[in-house]
Amino acid sequence: MADGAGRWGRRALLRRTALLAGGAALGTAASTQTAWIADRRLPLADGPASATLGTRHQQVGAGGVEVTWGVPTSDRLVALTFDDGPLPQWTPMVLDTLDEHGVPATFFLVGARAREHAALLRGRLGRHEVGNHSWVHQDLARLDAHAAYDDLRRSHDAIAEAAGVPPRLVRPPWGHLGGAVLHAAARLNYRLVLWTLQMVEGEFPGDPAGHARRIVADVRPGTILLGHDVGAERRLVALRGLPDMIIGLRARGYTFVTVSQLLGHSTVVLPAR
Repeated sequence: MADGAGRWGRRALLRRTALLAGGAALGTAASTQTAWIADRRLPLADGPASATLGTRHQQVGAGGVEVTWGVPTSDRLVALTFDDGPLPQWTPMVLDTLDEHGVPATFFLVGARAREHAALLRGRLGRHEVGNHSWVHQDLARLDAHAAYDDLRRSHDAIAEAAGVPPRLVRPPWGHLGGAVLHAAARLNYRLVLWTLQMVEGEFPGDPAGHARRIVADVRPGTILLGHDVGAERRLVALRGLPDMIIGLRARGYTFVTVSQLLGHSTVVLPAR
Protein backbone atom coordinates (compact mmCIF):
# COMPACT_ATOMS: atom_id res chain seq x y z
CA MET A 1 0.00 0.00 0.00
CA ALA A 2 2.80 2.32 0.95
CA ASP A 3 4.58 1.42 -2.30
CA GLY A 4 1.42 2.19 -4.30
CA ALA A 5 0.94 5.49 -2.54
CA GLY A 6 4.58 6.30 -3.23
CA ARG A 7 4.15 5.51 -6.93
CA TRP A 8 1.05 7.69 -7.17
CA GLY A 9 2.86 10.45 -5.30
CA ARG A 10 5.78 10.27 -7.72
CA ARG A 11 3.38 10.27 -10.68
CA ALA A 12 1.63 13.34 -9.35
CA LEU A 13 4.95 15.05 -8.80
CA LEU A 14 6.10 14.25 -12.34
CA ARG A 15 2.75 15.44 -13.74
CA ARG A 16 3.04 18.73 -11.88
CA THR A 17 6.65 19.12 -13.03
CA ALA A 18 5.60 18.52 -16.65
CA LEU A 19 2.80 21.06 -16.31
CA LEU A 20 5.17 23.61 -14.82
CA ALA A 21 7.70 23.02 -17.60
CA GLY A 22 4.97 23.37 -20.23
CA GLY A 23 3.75 26.54 -18.56
CA ALA A 24 7.27 27.94 -18.54
CA ALA A 25 7.65 27.16 -22.24
CA LEU A 26 4.34 28.81 -23.01
CA GLY A 27 5.36 31.76 -20.87
CA THR A 28 8.62 32.10 -22.77
CA ALA A 29 6.78 31.95 -26.10
CA ALA A 30 4.27 34.47 -24.85
CA SER A 31 7.07 36.77 -23.67
CA THR A 32 8.78 36.48 -27.04
CA GLN A 33 5.53 37.23 -28.81
CA THR A 34 4.84 40.15 -26.47
CA ALA A 35 8.35 41.52 -27.07
CA TRP A 36 7.86 41.22 -30.81
CA ILE A 37 4.57 43.07 -30.59
CA ALA A 38 6.13 45.68 -28.29
CA ASP A 39 8.96 46.19 -30.78
CA ARG A 40 6.35 47.07 -33.37
CA ARG A 41 5.40 50.02 -31.19
CA LEU A 42 8.93 51.43 -31.44
CA PRO A 43 9.43 54.24 -33.98
CA LEU A 44 10.23 51.89 -36.83
CA ALA A 45 8.10 53.87 -39.31
CA ASP A 46 10.20 56.95 -40.13
CA GLY A 47 12.70 55.93 -37.42
CA PRO A 48 16.41 55.05 -37.77
CA ALA A 49 15.66 51.56 -39.07
CA SER A 50 13.12 52.65 -41.67
CA ALA A 51 14.20 53.10 -45.28
CA THR A 52 10.88 54.72 -46.14
CA LEU A 53 9.40 58.01 -45.03
CA GLY A 54 5.68 58.36 -44.45
CA THR A 55 2.96 56.84 -46.61
CA ARG A 56 3.15 59.17 -49.60
CA HIS A 57 5.41 59.02 -52.65
CA GLN A 58 9.05 58.50 -51.66
CA GLN A 59 11.12 61.45 -52.82
CA VAL A 60 14.37 59.57 -53.35
CA GLY A 61 16.12 61.18 -56.30
CA ALA A 62 16.92 58.58 -58.93
CA GLY A 63 14.98 55.98 -56.96
CA GLY A 64 17.82 53.88 -55.57
CA VAL A 65 21.19 53.88 -53.86
CA GLU A 66 24.13 51.55 -54.37
CA VAL A 67 26.32 50.42 -51.48
CA THR A 68 29.93 49.64 -52.40
CA TRP A 69 32.63 47.91 -50.37
CA GLY A 70 34.98 47.31 -53.27
CA VAL A 71 34.91 46.96 -57.04
CA PRO A 72 35.03 43.67 -58.94
CA THR A 73 37.79 44.15 -61.49
CA SER A 74 40.81 42.29 -62.81
CA ASP A 75 42.69 45.58 -63.22
CA ARG A 76 45.29 46.33 -60.57
CA LEU A 77 43.60 49.44 -59.25
CA VAL A 78 43.34 50.68 -55.68
CA ALA A 79 41.51 53.68 -54.22
CA LEU A 80 43.01 55.44 -51.21
CA THR A 81 40.42 57.11 -48.99
CA PHE A 82 40.83 59.34 -45.94
CA ASP A 83 38.09 60.08 -43.40
CA ASP A 84 37.34 62.70 -40.75
CA GLY A 85 39.20 65.77 -42.07
CA PRO A 86 40.09 68.36 -42.79
CA LEU A 87 42.06 69.52 -39.76
CA PRO A 88 45.41 71.33 -39.50
CA GLN A 89 46.69 68.32 -37.54
CA TRP A 90 47.67 66.03 -40.43
CA THR A 91 45.57 66.83 -43.51
CA PRO A 92 48.32 69.05 -45.00
CA MET A 93 50.92 66.32 -44.43
CA VAL A 94 48.78 63.77 -46.25
CA LEU A 95 48.16 66.15 -49.15
CA ASP A 96 51.91 66.89 -49.35
CA THR A 97 52.74 63.17 -49.52
CA LEU A 98 50.13 62.52 -52.19
CA ASP A 99 51.36 65.49 -54.22
CA GLU A 100 54.95 64.33 -53.95
CA HIS A 101 54.05 60.94 -55.38
CA GLY A 102 51.35 62.08 -57.79
CA VAL A 103 48.68 59.94 -56.13
CA PRO A 104 44.95 60.76 -56.24
CA ALA A 105 42.74 60.01 -53.25
CA THR A 106 39.18 60.42 -52.06
CA PHE A 107 38.62 62.49 -48.92
CA PHE A 108 35.41 61.89 -46.98
CA LEU A 109 35.05 65.25 -45.25
CA VAL A 110 33.21 66.24 -42.10
CA GLY A 111 31.08 69.23 -43.11
CA ALA A 112 31.67 71.40 -40.04
CA ARG A 113 35.43 70.91 -40.36
CA ALA A 114 35.36 71.63 -44.08
CA ARG A 115 33.60 74.92 -43.36
CA GLU A 116 36.01 75.90 -40.58
CA HIS A 117 39.19 74.80 -42.37
CA ALA A 118 38.31 75.44 -46.00
CA ALA A 119 41.70 77.14 -46.50
CA LEU A 120 43.42 73.76 -46.05
CA LEU A 121 41.67 72.50 -49.18
CA ARG A 122 41.90 75.57 -51.37
CA GLY A 123 43.94 74.84 -54.49
CA ARG A 124 44.92 71.37 -53.25
CA LEU A 125 42.19 69.08 -54.57
CA GLY A 126 43.06 69.05 -58.25
CA ARG A 127 43.66 65.31 -58.60
CA HIS A 128 41.47 64.30 -55.67
CA GLU A 129 37.76 63.95 -55.03
CA VAL A 130 35.61 64.60 -51.97
CA GLY A 131 32.81 62.69 -50.30
CA ASN A 132 30.37 63.43 -47.49
CA HIS A 133 31.17 62.07 -44.01
CA SER A 134 28.36 63.83 -42.09
CA TRP A 135 28.17 67.25 -40.47
CA VAL A 136 29.88 66.59 -37.11
CA HIS A 137 30.72 62.85 -37.28
CA GLN A 138 27.76 61.64 -35.27
CA ASP A 139 26.25 58.18 -35.67
CA LEU A 140 23.74 58.63 -38.49
CA ALA A 141 22.34 55.14 -37.85
CA ARG A 142 20.71 56.54 -34.69
CA LEU A 143 18.88 59.32 -36.53
CA ASP A 144 15.49 59.21 -38.18
CA ALA A 145 15.09 59.91 -41.87
CA HIS A 146 14.45 63.63 -41.44
CA ALA A 147 17.46 64.16 -39.16
CA ALA A 148 19.79 62.01 -41.29
CA TYR A 149 18.86 63.94 -44.40
CA ASP A 150 19.22 67.32 -42.68
CA ASP A 151 22.66 66.32 -41.39
CA LEU A 152 23.93 65.13 -44.77
CA ARG A 153 22.35 68.05 -46.62
CA ARG A 154 24.03 70.57 -44.32
CA SER A 155 27.35 68.80 -44.72
CA HIS A 156 26.86 68.53 -48.48
CA ASP A 157 26.46 72.29 -48.83
CA ALA A 158 29.48 73.05 -46.64
CA ILE A 159 31.71 70.62 -48.54
CA ALA A 160 30.56 71.94 -51.91
CA GLU A 161 31.43 75.48 -50.81
CA ALA A 162 34.81 74.55 -49.35
CA ALA A 163 35.92 72.19 -52.13
CA GLY A 164 34.34 74.01 -55.05
CA VAL A 165 32.58 70.84 -56.18
CA PRO A 166 29.61 69.00 -54.66
CA PRO A 167 30.24 65.52 -53.25
CA ARG A 168 28.66 62.58 -55.03
CA LEU A 169 29.72 59.93 -52.53
CA VAL A 170 28.84 59.41 -48.89
CA ARG A 171 30.45 57.32 -46.18
CA PRO A 172 28.58 57.25 -42.86
CA PRO A 173 30.76 57.50 -39.72
CA TRP A 174 32.05 54.10 -38.58
CA GLY A 175 30.28 52.55 -41.56
CA HIS A 176 27.05 52.46 -39.54
CA LEU A 177 23.99 52.05 -41.71
CA GLY A 178 20.33 52.40 -40.89
CA GLY A 179 17.40 52.54 -43.25
CA ALA A 180 17.19 56.30 -42.68
CA VAL A 181 20.78 56.72 -43.91
CA LEU A 182 19.94 54.84 -47.10
CA HIS A 183 16.87 57.00 -47.60
CA ALA A 184 18.84 60.23 -47.10
CA ALA A 185 21.62 59.03 -49.43
CA ALA A 186 19.05 58.24 -52.13
CA ARG A 187 17.46 61.67 -51.76
CA LEU A 188 20.86 63.26 -52.33
CA ASN A 189 21.66 60.97 -55.29
CA TYR A 190 24.73 59.63 -53.51
CA ARG A 191 26.67 56.45 -54.03
CA LEU A 192 27.26 54.96 -50.57
CA VAL A 193 30.87 53.87 -50.18
CA LEU A 194 32.30 51.73 -47.39
CA TRP A 195 35.69 50.01 -47.67
CA THR A 196 37.40 46.73 -48.45
CA LEU A 197 40.49 47.12 -46.29
CA GLN A 198 41.54 49.53 -43.56
CA MET A 199 44.71 50.71 -41.93
CA VAL A 200 45.61 48.71 -38.80
CA GLU A 201 47.93 51.12 -37.00
CA GLY A 202 47.25 49.55 -33.60
CA GLU A 203 48.92 46.32 -34.72
CA PHE A 204 52.17 48.09 -35.64
CA PRO A 205 52.99 50.59 -32.88
CA GLY A 206 56.03 52.65 -33.86
CA ASP A 207 56.53 50.61 -37.05
CA PRO A 208 55.37 52.57 -40.14
CA ALA A 209 57.41 50.37 -42.50
CA GLY A 210 55.94 47.17 -41.07
CA HIS A 211 52.44 48.55 -41.35
CA ALA A 212 53.06 49.58 -44.96
CA ARG A 213 54.27 46.06 -45.82
CA ARG A 214 51.13 44.57 -44.27
CA ILE A 215 48.81 46.81 -46.31
CA VAL A 216 50.75 46.27 -49.53
CA ALA A 217 50.46 42.50 -49.07
CA ASP A 218 46.71 42.63 -48.37
CA VAL A 219 45.56 44.82 -51.26
CA ARG A 220 43.68 43.12 -54.10
CA PRO A 221 42.41 44.56 -57.41
CA GLY A 222 39.48 46.89 -56.77
CA THR A 223 40.35 47.53 -53.12
CA ILE A 224 38.98 50.62 -51.41
CA LEU A 225 41.47 51.36 -48.63
CA LEU A 226 40.36 53.27 -45.53
CA GLY A 227 42.70 55.66 -43.75
CA HIS A 228 42.31 58.78 -41.61
CA ASP A 229 44.01 62.15 -41.95
CA VAL A 230 43.10 63.19 -38.40
CA GLY A 231 42.73 61.42 -35.08
CA ALA A 232 44.78 59.70 -32.41
CA GLU A 233 48.59 59.71 -32.43
CA ARG A 234 48.67 56.04 -33.41
CA ARG A 235 47.36 56.99 -36.85
CA LEU A 236 50.72 58.54 -37.62
CA VAL A 237 51.99 54.98 -38.09
CA ALA A 238 49.97 54.74 -41.31
CA LEU A 239 50.57 58.32 -42.43
CA ARG A 240 54.33 58.20 -41.94
CA GLY A 241 54.39 54.89 -43.78
CA LEU A 242 52.32 56.24 -46.68
CA PRO A 243 55.33 56.74 -48.99
CA ASP A 244 56.42 53.11 -48.48
CA MET A 245 52.84 51.98 -49.08
CA ILE A 246 52.65 53.90 -52.34
CA ILE A 247 56.03 52.64 -53.55
CA GLY A 248 55.23 49.07 -52.54
CA LEU A 249 51.86 48.98 -54.29
CA ARG A 250 53.30 50.49 -57.45
CA ALA A 251 56.01 47.84 -57.37
CA ARG A 252 53.21 45.25 -57.40
CA GLY A 253 51.78 46.89 -60.52
CA TYR A 254 48.98 48.87 -58.86
CA THR A 255 47.66 52.21 -60.06
CA PHE A 256 46.02 54.64 -57.65
CA VAL A 257 42.63 56.06 -58.61
CA THR A 258 39.80 57.92 -56.92
CA VAL A 259 36.76 55.96 -55.80
CA SER A 260 34.70 57.32 -58.70
CA GLN A 261 37.39 56.31 -61.17
CA LEU A 262 37.50 52.86 -59.61
CA LEU A 263 33.73 52.50 -59.92
CA GLY A 264 34.11 53.14 -63.64
CA HIS A 265 36.31 50.04 -63.98
CA SER A 266 33.85 47.58 -62.52
CA THR A 267 33.80 44.30 -64.42
CA VAL A 268 32.25 40.90 -63.85
CA VAL A 269 34.91 38.58 -62.48
CA LEU A 270 34.04 34.91 -62.98
CA PRO A 271 35.06 32.61 -60.11
CA ALA A 272 37.93 30.24 -60.79
CA ARG A 273 37.00 26.63 -61.49
